Amino acid sequence: MRLIVKILTVLFISGLMAITANAQTDSLISFDDVEFTDIAEEQPVEQEDDIVQSTDKATPEVAHSMIADETETDKGSLWAIFIAGFIGGFAALLMPCIFPMLPLTVSFFTKSGHTKRRAVMQAMIYGLSIILIYVLLGILITVIFGADALNSLSTNGIFNFAFFALLVVFAFSFFGAFELSLPASLANKLDRKADRGGLLGLFFMAATLAVVSFSCTGPIIGTLLVQAATMGELLGPAIGMLGFALALAIPFTLFAMFPSLLKSLPSSGGWLNSVKITLGFLELALALKFLSNVDLAYHWNWFDREVFLALWIIIFGYLGFYLLGKLRFPGDSPAVNISLPRMVLSMIVLSFTLYMLPGLWGAPLKSISAFLPPQSTQDFDLYTSSFGGIQASNTNDGTTRKYSEIFHAPLNLNVFFDYDEGMEYAKKVGKPVMLDFTGHACVNCRKMEASVWTDKDVYRLLNEELVIIQLYVDDKTALPTEEQYLSSFSGKKVSTIGNKWSDFQASKYNSNSQPYYVLLDPSNEEILITPIGADYDPKSYYSFLKSVIDRYKNKN
Repeated sequence: MRLIVKILTVLFISGLMAITANAQTDSLISFDDVEFTDIAEEQPVEQEDDIVQSTDKATPEVAHSMIADETETDKGSLWAIFIAGFIGGFAALLMPCIFPMLPLTVSFFTKSGHTKRRAVMQAMIYGLSIILIYVLLGILITVIFGADALNSLSTNGIFNFAFFALLVVFAFSFFGAFELSLPASLANKLDRKADRGGLLGLFFMAATLAVVSFSCTGPIIGTLLVQAATMGELLGPAIGMLGFALALAIPFTLFAMFPSLLKSLPSSGGWLNSVKITLGFLELALALKFLSNVDLAYHWNWFDREVFLALWIIIFGYLGFYLLGKLRFPGDSPAVNISLPRMVLSMIVLSFTLYMLPGLWGAPLKSISAFLPPQSTQDFDLYTSSFGGIQASNTNDGTTRKYSEIFHAPLNLNVFFDYDEGMEYAKKVGKPVMLDFTGHACVNCRKMEASVWTDKDVYRLLNEELVIIQLYVDDKTALPTEEQYLSSFSGKKVSTIGNKWSDFQASKYNSNSQPYYVLLDPSNEEILITPIGADYDPKSYYSFLKSVIDRYKNKN
């Protein structure tokens, strides 16, 4: 989600510069008839007295730390959802279905209000009504799916594939292949109720805006709700809709309060369609991430890293040429001249496209690594081979490691994928264990592996001083019948590898977030230091690992 926020922010701000410059020559609506009235601090090193904790039952101090970390993560996720919704709301404002309605709506308030104070009050109620409608939509999504369903959406193959298909439909809708719209009879009914006036009339007027503009806002809202739902946050859809509605409501309210500001807005025109087409390309790129999640969780091996990158290179290459005016879609105005801001935006997009090209040969592409399939899925990888490590698929006695045929260790590290097998090996070699609770759909896990584990000092510790056990909590591979069981923690049947390790993490360590790093003494399975989540500062992460290794050696 954070990556999406960054991409949208850069493209939308740059796009706004470009379209504003173009808007002066693209005029379809005039305002002349409007009557105006006057995130990482270093990980603290724990004291020696606090480093040994039992894994059977967390002490109150460790449990409190775990809960605090979970709370901070939840707050960060909700803020990310809110910001994404806010950016989406401003993007929706620049859609052809909404932007031309700004002067018409403001004109209604300035003409119908007997006084400026009354017009301002009506505008504020109208804005609050917009917020209420969209927040209720977010709450409705939560009620329909329920908290448990939202938590499982991010790893559910059927939902991820459905989201992929849905976003592709949204993208083609923005490209002009067809138009998504709600029944016209619904809009007419709401419009008649809006004519009643009063507070209820203003509410139905806001509802009419939501229905009439659905063809433009529907794909944005749908994408936002999909992202919010798959993050597993109970309040995610409502918070996302709050951000979206707030960004949509502020301009209507602000211009109603100060209508003279409308003169500074660019006129409507073909540039609005350019915004919609740009969003269509972004929707299409985002859709591929959901398809990748399904491919990884079910081990189809169809959608490897280089395939993903090839499609992104094509998508963003097309977007760059579109911004240069080399491609045209239905509704586009003839491009006579390319404005300087639009040319700059096309340069940014095409530079990003060229930046991705080395990834086809294994370049880590750290800035977008969180969004890509794991490096281990790359067929032709010149980068990983430079680390010199060799993935081990056999144990000391020559037998094949459990699950080594379906999981691949990152960066040629010597990794186990089964808890018991890894612990037994660690006892033999006398090294501390690092449990890495991870997931195929975990973007922060991929970012840690590409941006932090590749640091030469961190990599040395991981490769030489630790026994790594990666436990995938979202894998869909079925367990043998004799290994399936009913969880005493959740009461649910554990039937897949992902179920097993997810239940293990929740019941043993009171956590369900990934990545989650637990450092253990293999001799007694005791926690050596308070577990942590993602830490994108290599120096801080190195200090965390080094302190545990030193303490383990001193202890033994």
